[in-house]
Amino acid sequence: MSPTINRARWSGILAVLCVGGGLLASPPAQAASDIPTAAELLAKCNHGTDKCIFHPAGALKIFPGKTHRVGDLAYNCTEDPQTSSRTWEDTTGESNSLGVAFREEFEVGTTFGPTYKFAFEQSYKHTWSNSHTESQSTFIDVPAGEVGWVTRSPQMQRAKGTYELIFGKRFHGHYYWYVPFEATGPADRPSTKSQRSRPMTPRERKTYC
Repeated sequence: MSPTINRARWSGILAVLCVGGGLLASPPAQAASDIPTAAELLAKCNHGTDKCIFHPAGALKIFPGKTHRVGDLAYNCTEDPQTSSRTWEDTTGESNSLGVAFREEFEVGTTFGPTYKFAFEQSYKHTWSNSHTESQSTFIDVPAGEVGWVTRSPQMQRAKGTYELIFGKRFHGHYYWYVPFEATGPADRPSTKSQRSRPMTPRERKTYC
């Protein structure tokens, strides 16, 4: 690799970190107004680059998502324990650090296209799910005078790393650009469901009983 290209490569690293990492100064040879945004760089992934590669920073991390209520509340206005059935549907979506469209339905025919997601999935040899919907009918045991509900905690996956974009011709003055990227989405694993209940408030008892 020639000294000129090597210098351009590290200038590109500094420039993109100035965009995404909050550095206070940009490289002297390039004005801040000439630095493309991270989203603009991803739009060039296999749409103007010689190579577009995602370099993972470690393995996928699996973790429990936020526990939240699904379905309607079940009010027991009697003096005996009751069992109620609640049918619910819940969708878990994805997000990423750049706020770009990573969803399959928006990829085809858009500015970004499917290519940067393809590079992402190829690096992990793993399909990235943009959303997952789960539905179920759950029986809730509600004590006398209480209100019950179902909670769900989806299993999530998080991945982070860096996109490396290599250009055959200089793009905004550089052959190499690097875009830090982190994404969170639903994992292909069963979620955790549970039942909860509490005493009804006077207002709830007045309204529902």
